[in-house]
Parts: sequence; structure tokens; C-alpha cells
Amino acid sequence: TASSVLRLCHDDECSALLQFKESLIINDTIEESYHYYPWSSGCRPKAASWKPEEGNIDCCSWDGVECSENTGHVMKLDLSNSCLYGSINSSSSLFKLVHLEWLNLAFNDFKSSEIPSEIINLSRLSYLNLSHSSFFGQIPSEILELVNLVSLDLSLNSGYGLELQKPNFANLVEKLSNLETLDLGYVSIRSTIPHNLANLSSLTFLSLHSCGLQGRIQSSLGNLSKLLHLDLSLNELLGELPVSIGNLHSLKKLDLSINNLSGELPTSIQNLLQSLDFTSNKFSGELHASIGNLRSLEVLAIGRCNFSGRIPSSLRNLTQLITLDLSQNSYRGTMELDFLLVSLKNLEVLSLSSNWLSLLTKVTSNTTSQKFTVVGLRSCNLIEFPNFLKNQHHLMLLDLSSNRIHGKIPSWLLDPSTQNLSALNLSHNLLTGFDQQLVVLPGGKRFLLTLDLSSNNLQGPLPVPPSRTVNYLVSNNSFIGEIPSWLCKLDSLEILVLSHNNLSGLLPRCLGSFSDKLSILDLRANNFFGTIPNTFMKESRLGMIDLSHNLFQGRIPRSLINCSKLEFLDIGDNQIRDIFPSWLGTLPNLTVLILQSNKFYGIIREPRIDCGFSKLRIIDLSNNRFTGKLPSKSFLCWNAMKIVNTSDLKYLQDVISPKEWLLSDEVATYDYSLKMNNKGQIMTYDKVPDILTSIILSSNRFDGMIPTSIANLKGLQVLNLDNNNLQGHIPSCLGNLTNLESLDLSNNNFLGQIPQQLVELTFLEFFNVSDNYLTGPIPQGRQFATFDNSSFESNSGLCGRPLSRECESDEAPTNEDHSKGAEESIFRRI
Repeated sequence: TASSVLRLCHDDECSALLQFKESLIINDTIEESYHYYPWSSGCRPKAASWKPEEGNIDCCSWDGVECSENTGHVMKLDLSNSCLYGSINSSSSLFKLVHLEWLNLAFNDFKSSEIPSEIINLSRLSYLNLSHSSFFGQIPSEILELVNLVSLDLSLNSGYGLELQKPNFANLVEKLSNLETLDLGYVSIRSTIPHNLANLSSLTFLSLHSCGLQGRIQSSLGNLSKLLHLDLSLNELLGELPVSIGNLHSLKKLDLSINNLSGELPTSIQNLLQSLDFTSNKFSGELHASIGNLRSLEVLAIGRCNFSGRIPSSLRNLTQLITLDLSQNSYRGTMELDFLLVSLKNLEVLSLSSNWLSLLTKVTSNTTSQKFTVVGLRSCNLIEFPNFLKNQHHLMLLDLSSNRIHGKIPSWLLDPSTQNLSALNLSHNLLTGFDQQLVVLPGGKRFLLTLDLSSNNLQGPLPVPPSRTVNYLVSNNSFIGEIPSWLCKLDSLEILVLSHNNLSGLLPRCLGSFSDKLSILDLRANNFFGTIPNTFMKESRLGMIDLSHNLFQGRIPRSLINCSKLEFLDIGDNQIRDIFPSWLGTLPNLTVLILQSNKFYGIIREPRIDCGFSKLRIIDLSNNRFTGKLPSKSFLCWNAMKIVNTSDLKYLQDVISPKEWLLSDEVATYDYSLKMNNKGQIMTYDKVPDILTSIILSSNRFDGMIPTSIANLKGLQVLNLDNNNLQGHIPSCLGNLTNLESLDLSNNNFLGQIPQQLVELTFLEFFNVSDNYLTGPIPQGRQFATFDNSSFESNSGLCGRPLSRECESDEAPTNEDHSKGAEESIFRRI
């Protein structure tokens, strides 16, 4: 019939659709392409069913395609989440579909294509969604010519791959005046919020999440009276929140989290709001009681906002609340938790962590109707497990860390029916054991992402985690026994921390190969013995290995050469007998190497061709049996020590997943730690600053002179060469190490004068040249005025302050440069 012919799609549009399909790969099994896309496993290859050769010639009936009933032209194309992979360029047949009014290509992978300027051909578009699809580059000005657009979504493309700078955001707002929905999340805008944004009077949805927005929120934003959803989170906005925000009478969701907003919350915020997220800002003052007027609120997230005072009792008026996050503020006082639980029957997420609260928990399980998924009560001065947690089988995250909970972990908390549990943190309490003999700890159907029982008084054998555990942290307890065989089955493990327990026995041979995801292996301060298994796998992800303070013997396993991501290696305080592992110098990221207090011996061979250890910043070889000259050529290779680091302070650490369960907490990290002889004492670094730079070669049998090449290491902060057989003059070029804070040359055979150039070391806090054969005047002024007798004792020829022996007139200081070496001492220490 005529009507059926009319509905048949046009040949040119059918051809254009087929050409577009052929220009891309359609495959829902391309795992590598979709590696960063969580939806990749669920995509549906709609275009794969476009097969006219099988008789389906009417493109208007194809999956994802809709046509006008009147004209037969393709008006709507929805290929979202359709497993599309490949580039889109200016010649794409997509731009021949000139009658399109609705186009959705979201959740695909277009391989960092730029948005072609030919998009201007689709001038009838009212809906355009190119989000989550790996587009890249400047948004073309031609998009601004699509004046019929009512909805535009360009969010989440290749991180910050899309830019809106030329044209800029103000240009877009001026041109696309009919917009009702605008989502530019993760588009790099890097400007203030333009004044003309208030002219988009039809806007109901506005998301500018993580766009690099700066400056203040304009009061004119309050003119957007139809706005239902406003997201300005993760920007650099500052100043006070304008009172006019209260004019947004239709607003349902307001997200201003992770900015630098200050001042007090305006009381003008209206009561239709369902979700309010101000997490991580710089507000001040108390949370006003008027918050209780927002009776439609389902989400109240104001963690890490700098609020203080008492939590207002009016919160119990918010009976619709599903999420309540007040964590990491400065709320004070004693609070009975049941005042919230009795009123807030719909609560699923509760976090009061890290305030100055003392929580009282009188509620019994019978009076709690909530089905919690997330409970965060860290640092709430709890002394027992809250009863309201009984029978909470839907829990995904439970954080009761840093309290004073004592006794045993109750059996009801370890109920195997808690099948959704993804993270359990009971660290930093006073727990002594388990109420029942454990078989397997409860865990999610897929993963127990994080189990943290560290810093308690737990005893007995190690608790058995679910087989898909990702992070297992039980340090600083009193666990005993060997590492059990179940460890070898934890093939999803990323972090294994068993340090500071009473564990013993041989390490299982699987240790370096049971999980290809393992990034942290921390077994320090136990009683493990035997050899370290030589089983570290190729392409290992290990970034940190700490086996220190055990009883290991034998050699360093050569398979460590496979750990190309290794940054931190500490096998100090063992009984390793080996020569210096120069082969570790090929590891491109090795930053910390600690071999102290073992039985290493022999000379440190100079590099022949390739330097090695270019990233090294801390090396501790103290208390071994190394001999020969100091490694002069190696000092020329240690490039990281040549740089004076002036960047922002960072720490050596690894991220603990899952970030998505942390509420307003900062990203959880595992900080690398070490002990080191610095400034005359053993110092513990619970966090290791990435600027810390140290060479510690104390208590060996090195001889010869200090090589002048060491003066190239201008970033060096700690240099300990004490208790060796070094001789000759102290080279004056050490005065070039202007970053030096600690210099220990004691108990050697140095002679001659202390170089005057060392006065230039203005950061020097510790200096020790005692027990040598030095003569002449001690340099005066600057830091030398702060050193006492102990820095210079047992050098009979020294004179001048702080010693009581005054210098004779013929003992004047000399500026003789000893940088190029000096005569060997006729004395030799035994």
C-alpha cells in the first residue's frame, strides 16, 4: 500500500547507516578497547542486526533507528552502549542523516576522535549525547550552530579530553539559548561561571562536574527557576554560597562537593531539595537547625566541610533520609545514636566518622528497622560493638576503626549470611580475638575488597578471608603460626600486610606468583626464616616489598628482576649473605633500597656501561661487611639525588581500593614506612616523603677517600659514612651539597682540617666528625655555632669553639681545596 511504501526508509539514509556501521568495529568482546569502561561487559551490539541481505531492508525497523511516520526520514538514532569501536572523521556517512533530530552515541569508544565540524550538517538536532565515548580535543564551534538543541551531553570523554575554550563556555551559552539539559562533566572549561548562564531560563538539568571552574558562584544563578538538578562539584569555586541559591524553588539535587566554598550555609535553601552534597569544602560555623526544615531530603552529605559545634537535633525531622554523611568535621559532644535511628527509618548510609563525638549506642537489634549498606563510625569513642549492627545482612561497608572497642569480635558480626560485605575495617581498636573459631570471614558474593584488622591485640592463627579478597591488612597484632596454604588461592589479592606479628616458618613458594595483581607485600617484623622464594613472576605489579626484621638467609632472589614496577625494597635486619645486587639497578622505578644489618660482603662494583639506579633516592647499606672504595661512578648515575625537589610534598604510598565506598573520606592509602639513622638517631618514618634523599653506608669496611663525584648529588639530605676505614682529607666540595641536613663522618681515619666550605651548609642540623685525626680550627658561624663538643671529640688536633682548646696563631683556617683527593693516612683503623 501507499502507506507501507511511505514508511520504508529512504535508500540514501539506509546506505548512510550501513556505511557508518562498516566504518566501525562492532564487537562486545573487545576487552582491551573497553578496559576503562565499566559498561563494556553489558553493551549490546545494536547495529550488528542491521542485515538487509537477510531481507530486513526497512532501516526504520532496525534496532536503534526511528523514522518519521510522515516522511520516512531517519529522525532518531540511538546507538548508545552499542559496542562501537573506531574513529569518526569528517567523511563519516553519519553526517548524511540530515533529518536527524535525536542522536545518542554515548558509552562507546571512538578512539580519541575529535568531534568533526561536519556535525553542523545535523542542524535539526534537538538532542545530542556524545558522553562516555572517548572523544578528544576542542569542541568545534559548529556545535554552537545547532540552535535547536534542547539537550546536550558531552560529559566524561577521555578524562579531560574535550575542551571548551575556543569557543568558550560563554559563547556556547549565548548560542544555545533553548537548552533544557546541559551536561559538560569533565570537559576542560578553565574559566569562571559566565554571567549569561542565568539567561538559560529553560534549564532543568545542569552538570558542570570537574570542569576546572574558578572564582565565585554568581548570585544570578538563582534566576534559573526551573532547575531541578545542579552539579558544580569537583571544581575550584570559592567564596560564600550566594543567598539567591534559595530562589531555586524547583531544585531537587544540589551538588557543590569538592570545592573551596567558605562561610556559613545560607538558611534560604528551599525545602523541596531531595539531595544535598557539600562534601569537602571550607565552610565554617555550626550546622544550622534550619537544616531540619528540608523534610524531603533523601541525601545529606556534608562530610569534610569544617563544621563545628553540636549536631542539631532537628536532623531527626529528616525522616526521608537514605544517606547521612557528617564525617570529618569538628562536631563535639556526647550523642545517643538512637535519637537518629529511631526517627530515620529509611537510612541506608550512615557516616559520623572522624569528629570529636562520643557515641552512645543503646539501640537493640529489635528496634532497628533500617537495612544499612554503609556504616562509618571511625573515631567515635565507641567501647563496644553497636547492637544495631546485628542482623544487618545488607552491609557493604563497615568502618569501626580507631575506637576503643575491646574484647572479642562477636559471632553475629561474622555471620556468613552477610553476603554483600565488601569492606570491613576494625583497625586501631583493643580487640583480642574472635567469638568463634573462624573458618572463613564473611564476604561479598564477588569480592571482600578490603579486610583491615591491623593495630589490635588479636591472637591465634591468621583469619581466613574469602577467596576473592583484594586487600588483606592484619599488621600490629599477635597472630602466630606459619603463612597458611590458603594464601596461594587469593589470586585477586593486591595488598598483603602481615607486618609486626609473631608469625614464623618458611615462606610459601607461591609468594611471588600467586596473584598477578599484588602491588604491596609487607611481612616485616616477624620471625620468618629460610630463603626468600625465587618465584617473583614476570610482569609483576609489585611496587613495595618489605621483608625486613626477620630471619631470612641465603641470597636475594634473582627473580626480583621481574618486578619492573618496584619502588621500595627493604630486606634489612635479616641474615642475607650476598654481594651487592647491582643487577637491581635495571629496575626503572626503584626509589628506596634498604639492605642494612645483613651479611652482605665484597666490593661494590662500578657500572661498566649502563648506569642503573637512576630513580634511587634512599640507599641504606649500613651494618654489613662491604669492603673496597666507595662507588665513585655510581654516584654519577644516581640522577634522582642530583635534583633538589621543590614540588609539593608527596609520600611514597599506594592506593587502597575501593575508593567508591569511602563516602567523604580522602582516598585510602597505604603509606610506605621505614626506619633510618638520621641526625644521630634511629628515626621512624611512618610516611616517607618523596623528597627524602639519603646515602647511609655506615658500619662497613670501606676504605680510601671520599670521591668528589658525590658532590654532584645536590639533592642529598642525609650522608652517613661513619664507622668505616675511610681516610684522606674531607673534600671541600661537600660544601656543594647545600641541601644536606645530616653529615656523619665519625669513626674513620680522616686527617687535615675541616673544610671552611662546610659553613655554607645552612640546612645542616647534625654534624659528627668525632674519632678521626682532624687538626686545626673548627669552622665558625652559621650552623657550626649550634654543634656541641660531641661533634668533634677524639680529634686531638682540633681547636676552637665549642672545644675548650683555643687555637694558636699558627693554626689559622685554610681554604685549601682538597676536592681532588689527599694523601692517605699513615694510620689505619683495625
